[in-house]
Amino acid sequence: MTSELAVIVFIILFALAFDFLNGFHDAANSIATVVSTRVLTPGQAVLWAAFFNFVAAFTVGTYVAKTVGKGMVDPAGITVYVILAALIGAIVWDLITWYYGLPTSSSHALIGAFGGAAVVHGGWKVLVVAGFKMTIIFIFVAPILGLILGFFFMTLVFNLFRRFTPSSVDGIFRIGQFFSAAAYSMGHGANDSQKTMGIIVALLLTGKHPEWAYRSGSQEIAWWIIICCYAAMAFGTMTGGWRIVKTMGQRITKLKPVGGFCAELGGAISLFFAASLGVPVSTTHTITGAIIGVGSTTSFSSVRWGVAGRIVWAWVLTIPAAALVAGLFEWLFTLAGWN
Repeated sequence: MTSELAVIVFIILFALAFDFLNGFHDAANSIATVVSTRVLTPGQAVLWAAFFNFVAAFTVGTYVAKTVGKGMVDPAGITVYVILAALIGAIVWDLITWYYGLPTSSSHALIGAFGGAAVVHGGWKVLVVAGFKMTIIFIFVAPILGLILGFFFMTLVFNLFRRFTPSSVDGIFRIGQFFSAAAYSMGHGANDSQKTMGIIVALLLTGKHPEWAYRSGSQEIAWWIIICCYAAMAFGTMTGGWRIVKTMGQRITKLKPVGGFCAELGGAISLFFAASLGVPVSTTHTITGAIIGVGSTTSFSSVRWGVAGRIVWAWVLTIPAAALVAGLFEWLFTLAGWN
């Protein structure tokens, strides 16, 4: 194996490690509501979420992966070490926010880090502005859409089931949460796994190995990339991330099964909508907005806005902070003569 090929293989493994960490860090997005309502134990919930994270590989396209792979940074203007720096920057930011229990976006950490490393190496001209513009717009659209849908479904349920007893409503939506949690986990897998797929595609194009990136005779991403990325994320989800589960499921607002169902359903629809457009959105932002929307149907005071505000600040900082860390590593790689 040549040294160049060895570097590419190492970075692919590193990318899969990030995908694993993404699942670990963002497990709370899939399971916080179903755990906080006590429909499933944390152990049962992570297995449920991990299974549907992986199933998503066979149910959606690869539009998001194509956006990340070629629609945000020009592969011709970067090196394989730029991609390594991006992965390191994203992982460092994920670990920091995991430690402090902040449900920030692994997706935006990766995108910010990718952009930061690329700019340090090749200047602003290597960025594909349209791709970043749409992603930044959806930083605001995704949680607002989740909030609106969560509020809408909760209001709809209140009206449809107003003559039912609380115990019967609770029983119905305890069952319903199995399906809504599955749908959300599929949306989570469909969106987040594809970002790492896109990074691997960009790596192979940068490393002059497009034959590994695509299926023979087409521009469809190779199956080995799809399976590896979805599997890595599913295994990461299985390891959990209880610090963030606690913030998402207990500190923002108190949820019952009916609220968990509405939040998950609203979040799932938002994620599938974004995936169909090829926009790499934040699953964290989406489910947080949906949870706030559900809590707001009771009263605005039922939402702990102080916690929500702390989360929003972490959202705002994610892209520039990850970009800064990745840019620093790219600068160090350049000093070492690796670029």
